[in-house]
Amino acid sequence: MKYDDDKIIQLIDQLRSDGAEFCVATVVRTQNATSAKAGAKAVITKDGEIKGFLGGSCVLGAVRQSAEEVLDQGEAKLIRVRPKDEVLEHVDVDGVELHKSSCPSGGTVEIFVEPMRLAPNLVVCGASPVATALAKLGADMGYHITGVALEDDLEKFGNIDRAVAGFDLSDARIGKSSFIVVATQGKRDREALTAALNSDAGYVAFVGSRRKAQSVLATLRDNGIDNEKLARLSAPAGLDINAIEPVEIALSILGEIVALRRQGSRKDQSILDVEDNDQIAESVGQ
Repeated sequence: MKYDDDKIIQLIDQLRSDGAEFCVATVVRTQNATSAKAGAKAVITKDGEIKGFLGGSCVLGAVRQSAEEVLDQGEAKLIRVRPKDEVLEHVDVDGVELHKSSCPSGGTVEIFVEPMRLAPNLVVCGASPVATALAKLGADMGYHITGVALEDDLEKFGNIDRAVAGFDLSDARIGKSSFIVVATQGKRDREALTAALNSDAGYVAFVGSRRKAQSVLATLRDNGIDNEKLARLSAPAGLDINAIEPVEIALSILGEIVALRRQGSRKDQSILDVEDNDQIAESVGQ
């Protein structure tokens, strides 16, 4: 299919409406003979499909590789594709990333690749003071907020992106990059935790003491939740900053989430030792 500018714009709108992540690549400068000219655009989907025209196969490999890196890191970059016999380093003298081309035309193309990523998905279960403080603070930091609570409690969240009545998370659009915080604090704890641990979320945390979390998870274990899922839980939720007030606890939780996003690693602070549950310390958290 041939993609002109209108179709590219329509495709971008459609992908954004579908909640997809992708990259947009734009030719910003050419030198010597090139098939694509400045202003040409294309969309690169998350699976590497290029929709649009940026030039021949000599260019597309570099674009596909760069799009994958840009989408993963969340930072746009400029690349320069030039004849292979002119490329001696990975970076040009002006700091632009270089890629080799074997095309006989001998042209040089500069392409700006920018990510179109979704706002990080923060799912807050419960309408407790900690939950509502977390939803507000998360929204201020640019997170997509999904509030999950009993129907009569949803109004406590105020203005959020998505509201889910009850604790069925099947329609909450939860993926591996989602963060779930269970802050029910005594109101349907087990139900909310079961749904959270059965989801694909890469991070699940529980607001409560270690002792309380141990008790809740022991019940879940008896009800058939396997050890691998139980061991995913981070509890007490958040960094240890001696938080007391709800907004302080919310701050500690978002601090932990930011650290995980930026460092690319998840802390191993499960309160349930899957090999020897009897040895769990009964210290009380926040």
